[in-house]
Amino acid sequence: MDKFHIKNMTVAAMIAALYFALGLAFAPVGFGAVQLRVAEALTLLCVFSPVAVWGVTLGCVLTNSYGIAAGMSILGPIDIVLGSAATLAAGMLSYRLRGVRIGRLPLAAMLPPVLLNALVIGGELSFAMVGSLWGGVHLLAGLQVGLGQLMACLLGLVMVRTLERTGLSHRLFSTEPV
Repeated sequence: MDKFHIKNMTVAAMIAALYFALGLAFAPVGFGAVQLRVAEALTLLCVFSPVAVWGVTLGCVLTNSYGIAAGMSILGPIDIVLGSAATLAAGMLSYRLRGVRIGRLPLAAMLPPVLLNALVIGGELSFAMVGSLWGGVHLLAGLQVGLGQLMACLLGLVMVRTLERTGLSHRLFSTEPV
């Protein structure tokens, strides 16, 4: 295995660990019908590299697993699959939208995490609360999740801009060997 692959695995593991740490630190507001998962700000790192997609996805799997094991999540094991799949898809789409910027900000990259989580997690919450995927509960849950996700992604924009201004984005996500 060459240094490039080791660097990628290290960066992905670092992102997963940071996601999990943020997920634990903000667990009281990261689960439930009204949620703000601060760790989802890291989804915006996907604008730099597909390596970040794997990091945030693994972090989401770990955080969802912890939330269920600790009794904080009302969604059950299906959230490990569906919630993490939503994060994976959002990360992949955010990477694809990385070049669509307004000014210097990758605003389009915020849309997949906000919309997919609102739809998927909103649906999970609706089903867990009333046994139905559609209707007013799904709409309300989706709006609440989407609003929390939007706030997390706004933090992510600040992080992305800071990493770009300081040059850390290139150092962490460059395709050059270490």
